[in-house]
Amino acid sequence: MSDDELDDTAQPLLAHLVELRQRLLWAVGGFFVAFIVCFAFAKQIFNLLVVPFSWAVDLAGLQGRQIELIYTAPQEFFFTQIKIGMFGGLVIAFPLIAAQVYKFVAPGLYKNERSAFLPFLVASPLLFLLGGGLVYFFFTPMVLWFFLAMEQPAESGKVAIELLPKVSEYLGLIMTLIFAFGLVFQLPVVTTLLARVGLVTSQGLASKRKYAIVGAFIAAAILTPPDPASQIGLALPTILLYEIAIYAARLVERRRAESENAEDADTVSKSGSSEADASTP
Repeated sequence: MSDDELDDTAQPLLAHLVELRQRLLWAVGGFFVAFIVCFAFAKQIFNLLVVPFSWAVDLAGLQGRQIELIYTAPQEFFFTQIKIGMFGGLVIAFPLIAAQVYKFVAPGLYKNERSAFLPFLVASPLLFLLGGGLVYFFFTPMVLWFFLAMEQPAESGKVAIELLPKVSEYLGLIMTLIFAFGLVFQLPVVTTLLARVGLVTSQGLASKRKYAIVGAFIAAAILTPPDPASQIGLALPTILLYEIAIYAARLVERRRAESENAEDADTVSKSGSSEADASTP
């Protein structure tokens, strides 16, 4: 096998296990360090996550209202801070973890596969952050605005009903939305990888477009409150990402066709040269 295909020769199982242990130690160590840092600043991070709540209060016309969150169990906020540390640690350490995974599997890949895999390694966290940013700056304020609209002021014959979120439930809502949008924004990466290995085609994706649109609105109806703004806020990006996935699959197919045509032309050229050499006295 030529050096253009694989860099490394076969290694014994023990060598792979030793390397796997080293990669795991780096990944776990990076996560642990990031967890400690995020846990140390958990209150500051939580205050940052509460900013969309303040934006929702302004959208609901409740300017001047004091933002209050409660916890009803003595240990609730402590475990909430642990969750913040784990959530932030995973986000911060993800590039290191992904790099360790890549370094472990890279020796078993062809050079062209490694060069093709690297862009996806970079695009995946960027798309996840883009989805998280959409949640933070747009989707969360809209969802909370919908919930705040259900409040009931104290009037004659009416009891005052006011939204006082628990710190654990608020964090759970934010984390769920960020992970949901982050995973949805991986759609172009996943479909492009599937197109590269031939499991999906752009024509097949395009033919399923109507089902994808219906599925996007069904998922939005399940994951969001039952108001049109929230559902459209999730469904439209999902549909747009599906169209981007179709375009990315077409690019993969176009490049594959160009590569195959170039190889065919090179084969024909070499065949013609061989015939010419054979006919030369």
